[in-house]
Amino acid sequence: MEVKEKMKKQIFFLGLLLMVLILNPVCKKQQLEIDPEIASSDEALFKMGEQFIKKDPEKARLYLRQVIDSFPKSFYAQRAKLAIADSYFHQGDEGSMILAASEYREFISLFPLSPSAPYAQYQIAMTFFEKSLKPGRDQTKTEQALAEFRQVVNKYPLSEEATMAREKIKVCEQRLAEHSLGIAKLYYKRRAYRATIDRLKEILSKYPSFSKLDEVFFFLGDSYYRSNQTEESVPFFTKLISDYPQSDFAEKAQERMEEIEKKNFLK
Repeated sequence: MEVKEKMKKQIFFLGLLLMVLILNPVCKKQQLEIDPEIASSDEALFKMGEQFIKKDPEKARLYLRQVIDSFPKSFYAQRAKLAIADSYFHQGDEGSMILAASEYREFISLFPLSPSAPYAQYQIAMTFFEKSLKPGRDQTKTEQALAEFRQVVNKYPLSEEATMAREKIKVCEQRLAEHSLGIAKLYYKRRAYRATIDRLKEILSKYPSFSKLDEVFFFLGDSYYRSNQTEESVPFFTKLISDYPQSDFAEKAQERMEEIEKKNFLK
């Protein structure tokens, strides 16, 4: 079922991108009459693009694309490519974010050694992060953002963007772990303890820095306890009591341990 859902989402986003590209004025080959003096200068074209970037982004992008087409190896071509990507990013809607990510990826492909490559990769991640939803909702965007932030750290570990990406990674992991915990607790309420255990173990494996590990340990221990796997529950209750003594769940874990000791005594 999860594979089918992911395929549906991919088809949806591909359709959305196609629709955006069809409706995008750039794809309609708008033409811009440019003064020959301006057209002969990469700097002049770029500055014209900058001039219109806020009040008329579409027109600005035409000037900026002219820089890239006419002076592909120019320093201003790099700046123009980023400016186009940034202009889509700042529009903020779903379609524009898709276009922004595409432009940033093209920038990295065209200028892999540029000092701005880490920024472009970070911005790719941000196109997903800005559209990610809270725990309890679809976390596809959060997962995509996490993967892209990790790319920043892996490819450009010493960059300023890598430092920022590490912070965003923590946010994404916290959100994904929170989401998984919510699902695990729903399984727990329905007494689907095997499913609960699987979800919670996944959290321990993927997100060891999760801020609610005390809850994870309790519900893991109690799921084993309630499914008559007492021996398996003890390490999680013990871990909770020793590592999180101030937790609200520590008292509950202690009660469970006392019940287990009584049962063992009566055997």
